[in-house]
Amino acid sequence: MIPVGIVGYGYWGPNLARCTAEADGCTLAAIADASAAARARAVKRHNAAVLDDWRDMIADPNIAAIMIATPARTHFEIALAALHAGKHVLVEKPMTETSTEALVLIEEAAKRNLTLMVDHTFVYTGAVRKIREMIDEGLVGDVFYYDSTRVNLGLFQHDVNVIWDLAVHDLAILDYLLDCQPVAVSANGAGHLGRLENMAQITIYFAGGTTAHLNVNWLAPVKIRQTLIGGSRRMIVYDDLQPSEKIKVYDRGVDVVGSQEELYRLLVSYRTGDMWAPQISVKEALMTEVEHFLDCITTQTAPLTSGGSGLRVVEMLENASLSLQQRGHPIEFTPLRRAS
Repeated sequence: MIPVGIVGYGYWGPNLARCTAEADGCTLAAIADASAAARARAVKRHNAAVLDDWRDMIADPNIAAIMIATPARTHFEIALAALHAGKHVLVEKPMTETSTEALVLIEEAAKRNLTLMVDHTFVYTGAVRKIREMIDEGLVGDVFYYDSTRVNLGLFQHDVNVIWDLAVHDLAILDYLLDCQPVAVSANGAGHLGRLENMAQITIYFAGGTTAHLNVNWLAPVKIRQTLIGGSRRMIVYDDLQPSEKIKVYDRGVDVVGSQEELYRLLVSYRTGDMWAPQISVKEALMTEVEHFLDCITTQTAPLTSGGSGLRVVEMLENASLSLQQRGHPIEFTPLRRAS
């Protein structure tokens, strides 16, 4: 049994604690939070040590793994201290505030042969994994575009803007679904309330021609979580708020009739076929993720959402933020960054 400690018992920590307490192969050994109210809730819900300082948890030699569910600005300090203490680490998204910090964590985990995993929860949903399966099997064909709308009214974050809060989900999904590298990103947005941007539009250009467009917003009157994926063979509508049939696959598209050398003579024919909703796993994504974390520790295998995945997502967030400051000027990914 792997003894696990959780740092942070605010919004996401209780979910990690519940899954850890229920998962096979581990025990929930301790919870740390600076808030007295959070600690009181933890005491009522769990049979685990409850601490006010995460440093005491990391100093405990009996705890083998640490899960971090604290504000993004604290991730690097806590994760690095845990790795120095020989603990395996699962850290909430975004992994760190900078790619430089992410690289330090990756190198430290590799040096000590420890598991470093990032909490990109959507990668572990049945829907996203089914989409990846269909792409791998060639059912979608060449992916032309990924168009996502992720909007709602609130929750306003105090330490990160809407890109780092909401777009990070789609960036993690894109990193999982596509085997091609991003080559440039453009972003624009506005902060109508407070100093941080609360609405933004992001365009990402990938090698091979795939384009992703992300619309994120904290000021929408309704909550929408819908993604369109267009391929050369089929198209997918992914609606995460649907209780069933989260994925709908359309055998629709456009066929070009004629020679590529005679573009002005090309004829376009529209293909309209059937729509179906594939069966997907309904298992809770976070439970799947926690079990995967434990399995990676036991088998010493690389996680699906490894530190490398976290680094790539942080790089996209950094470049999107830089483009945002320059009113949408495209920021290219350098060869050095892509190699990392």
